[in-house]
Amino acid sequence: MVDRARLFHVKHVIALDVGGTGMKAALVGADTTLLHEARRPTERERGPEAVVAAILDFAAELREIGERRFGGPPLAAGVGVPGVLDEDRGVAVFAANLGWSDVPLRALLTERLGGIPVALGHDVRLGGLAEGRIGAGEGARRFLFVSVGTGIAGAIGVDGRIDPGAHGSSGEIGHIVVRPGGAACGCGQSGCLETLASAAAVGRAWAAASGDPAADAADCAKAVRSGDPRAVAAWGEMVGALADGLVTGLTLLDPGVLIVGGGLAEAGETLFAPLRTAVEERLTFQQLPRIVPAALGDTAGCLGAGLLAWDRLSTEVTA
Repeated sequence: MVDRARLFHVKHVIALDVGGTGMKAALVGADTTLLHEARRPTERERGPEAVVAAILDFAAELREIGERRFGGPPLAAGVGVPGVLDEDRGVAVFAANLGWSDVPLRALLTERLGGIPVALGHDVRLGGLAEGRIGAGEGARRFLFVSVGTGIAGAIGVDGRIDPGAHGSSGEIGHIVVRPGGAACGCGQSGCLETLASAAAVGRAWAAASGDPAADAADCAKAVRSGDPRAVAAWGEMVGALADGLVTGLTLLDPGVLIVGGGLAEAGETLFAPLRTAVEERLTFQQLPRIVPAALGDTAGCLGAGLLAWDRLSTEVTA
């Protein structure tokens, strides 16, 4: 069978989703098809310079694969990274879990990739971009995406785009204080949503309640489904705190759709049924949005990076 991609140029972009321990990457077609997917470790144990080198090498490898398999080089690249970013300058300002600061990542990638346009974005906001535009929030004019995993972060979507904020730090819903004077948070505050409702927080609470130091949030959800009263109590504390934080977000942003993703969302209706009820009980004048699980799984970051790359290319063409 003839591989048509070898005969005709298939337009594509590079998408990279850089996490604390691993990188997910793809070559993404103009219709958001994932033409090629790959994964690599970030190698953060070797230091920040090694992380940057791994990103550049991975991107160069993807470029070569695109040229070989799809008849030409990628047209642009989109990269999602954690931490604080200056998206306008393309600089990764700080990321504690990667150990870097003030990395001119866009310039480094542009040089390594032969001068193609490169866009840099926050990993959670790119996941939100994909979910809002082609995933669970498709068609919604305004949406709020919240990722509940080791931490809690969000993305504010308006008209198919993500609002990064005036200083590039919008969507940090995990640092809304929901229990003043509560547990200390790594951000310097006490009682942040993240200290009570993240998957890590649920895991800690269930480990203490169950006496099993290895227990995690998934174990807690399983125990909730079996009716364990200790798990039900720990889960209820999480749901109440999460609902309080989400209602603050809904009051400020008035989204039509609230999309919840991340590891905790994998609990399905064990999370969503009580969460919808808890949110609705807390509303007064606010309109209740649709509260739905994320639809794209762990491909959301790559898809969002691909969308960012296509957006950047469109901007370059029309400039």
